[in-house]
Amino acid sequence: MSSILTNASAMTALQTLAQTNKNLATTQNRISTGLRVTEASDNVAYWSIATGMRTQNSVLAAVQDGLGLGKAIVDTAYTALDKSIKIAQDIQAKYVAKETSGTDKDIIEAEIANLKAQIVQIAQSATFQGVNLLKANAEAQKVVTGFDAGGDTPGITTMEVAAYDLEAALTQATTSGTVGGAIDAMKAAAAALGSSKTRITTQTEYTKDLVDALNRGIGTLVDADMNAESARLAALQVQQQLGIQGLSIANTNSQNILSLFRN
Repeated sequence: MSSILTNASAMTALQTLAQTNKNLATTQNRISTGLRVTEASDNVAYWSIATGMRTQNSVLAAVQDGLGLGKAIVDTAYTALDKSIKIAQDIQAKYVAKETSGTDKDIIEAEIANLKAQIVQIAQSATFQGVNLLKANAEAQKVVTGFDAGGDTPGITTMEVAAYDLEAALTQATTSGTVGGAIDAMKAAAAALGSSKTRITTQTEYTKDLVDALNRGIGTLVDADMNAESARLAALQVQQQLGIQGLSIANTNSQNILSLFRN
């Protein structure tokens, strides 16, 4: 039955075209953003998971910054301590020379005093961003190492880097033997700093790998398949053209009815 009040064909064609336009807009949005899930309405479960993973990534970025700062602090202290050990070895050699007959003990003592003063100066200047692990009364420092996202109490994890009073290392050393004992203590402190350095480096590499893994996981959940979307776009553009033509044909039915009443 044909009617001038209700054009069922045009209504069907219009609904089909509207759905095609909606799908086309969705596909164009995916192509322009590179995402198939941009908001909760696209996929609640995936959007929620991806949002949580992005939050974790933001925290890990701050952890990376903390690790970088901690590494710089420890590296500064280690470099200063390593240099001081070499100077202390020179001091020990001069004490040996001082105990040798025929040497000018006053000159040697003056040299020793200058070398000890140099170590004190190194200790006082081994500062990074206001933190010094080698000066007198220095305190141990905490370095951020990661973020524990699981368990009942998620939070930041840290490691403690011990301080060492390098200023006072050779205060009581007045013989080659006592300087040797001080050097042993300095080596032990340097070994501890070296171990901390290694741990920080390893943790930095792991954190970077973890961030990359999270980014891959997020991409799997929300990234659009650009090849598939491109193919879908081409198909929808054809469907849109056909829908417009179909609606145009459906709308001509009313015109055909009017022609029946013409003389």
